[in-house]
Amino acid sequence: GGLEMLFSNQRKHQISLPATDETGRTATLGFLVRYLCQYLMQDQRKDLFVIDDSVRPGILVLINDADWGLEGEENYEPRMADNILFVSTLHGG
Repeated sequence: GGLEMLFSNQRKHQISLPATDETGRTATLGFLVRYLCQYLMQDQRKDLFVIDDSVRPGILVLINDADWGLEGEENYEPRMADNILFVSTLHGG
């Protein structure tokens, strides 16, 4: 499997993200990544998903089918009906 192995082999999660992060600022995609690691990731190998609290290189992040680079990456503020997709492009040899 891919990244779902880190999240109890579930490919899709529907979550209600808090409106603000730990510091009281508006929730961003960076906060979503931290939230996923803290509350949904069951696997201890966090480094397969993030490095230094940022999505590791080799993981494609799509926001409503658009590359997150077009939306501000970690600073993007998710909206209610957004579809956020994390796709691993890393393959074993």
